[in-house]
Amino acid sequence: MITLYHVPQSRSMRVLWLLNELEVEHRLVEMPFDGSLKTEEFFTRSPAGRVPALEIEGERMFESGAMVEYLCERFPERGMGRPPGAMDRMAWLVWVHFAETVSQHVAALTLQHIVLGDEASDAVCRFERARLRECYDAIEARLSTPVENRDYLLTGGYSAADICVGQAVYMARHFVRTDDCPELSAWFERITERQSYLDALPGPEASRMFQQDFYG
Repeated sequence: MITLYHVPQSRSMRVLWLLNELEVEHRLVEMPFDGSLKTEEFFTRSPAGRVPALEIEGERMFESGAMVEYLCERFPERGMGRPPGAMDRMAWLVWVHFAETVSQHVAALTLQHIVLGDEASDAVCRFERARLRECYDAIEARLSTPVENRDYLLTGGYSAADICVGQAVYMARHFVRTDDCPELSAWFERITERQSYLDALPGPEASRMFQQDFYG
């Protein structure tokens, strides 16, 4: 049995989205966005008190990028990964981990707007929004590459790379619109039509970090 400890609207969403896409049985433990992550019990699952935390056959993982790589290797039949020697292997690794580049700027803006609130720094917010726009530009450039079937980040089609970057963009859109990036916007619409994504969204009773958007 796979157990995922999850907070809606956090990096754990990318692992939940992937589990849904892999169609593997799993148990979801939804954690509130509060001090329950900083308990001694949860530290045994994630030593930094962060989500996601993943339990699988008695072993525990606490880094989302590692979970994505491991799950794709563990369940290769769905084609979400790219094994060593595959045509798209290098690009798959780059884009899976590029999601963290996007997410670090999202995290900085979340700190400013959600945690600091009235004490937020306008200068920091402007800087982090500018960096997010640069990330959007990188994705737009990739999707604009004139190759056949460039509907997804990889030439070989939909993969966990789209899930990871898609989840990061899902979060980033709370702060920076994607209107000026037509290829990114079309790609995001394509991947978020999938049932695996819809099933990873917060339910009506879920605790949420974001109740509104914070456009600058």
